[in-house]
Amino acid sequence: MKLDWKIYNWSELTTDILYSILALRSEVFVVEQDCVYQDIDGKDQRAKHLLGYDKDLLVAHSRLLKPGDYFDLHSFGRAVVKKSHRGLGLGDELIKRSIKELGDQTEIKISAQYHLEKLYQNNGFVSVGDTYLEDGIPHIAMFRNPSTSSVVL
Repeated sequence: MKLDWKIYNWSELTTDILYSILALRSEVFVVEQDCVYQDIDGKDQRAKHLLGYDKDLLVAHSRLLKPGDYFDLHSFGRAVVKKSHRGLGLGDELIKRSIKELGDQTEIKISAQYHLEKLYQNNGFVSVGDTYLEDGIPHIAMFRNPSTSSVVL
């Protein structure tokens, strides 16, 4: 499946786009994963937002963060693919595009949901330390070193 990918700074997001981002994240993280957490955390305003559309429907999103906005390195998070569009390789493509947007020669640190560890490892990330709970869901810190990894879209 081929998506239409777009990237926005906070100031470029319309209310309709922002609503669709928050709705998708709520649909997956709050309802599907049964995780009550504070999604509005003040980081969206500093992030770039990578969006994947199937026609006019937002089906994939991640927010891209500069060093110091979450970790001391570049990072991305809130990576999400709509349930109806999983199993099509879109999660892998979302990760690859997130890396490309941050700069594929950039060190990246993320906090990944543990059940997705292999997906991130397949994109050059290495697990660091033990698993931990974040909002009641097992996570693992992961690091990507560009000198030992490459990205091909």
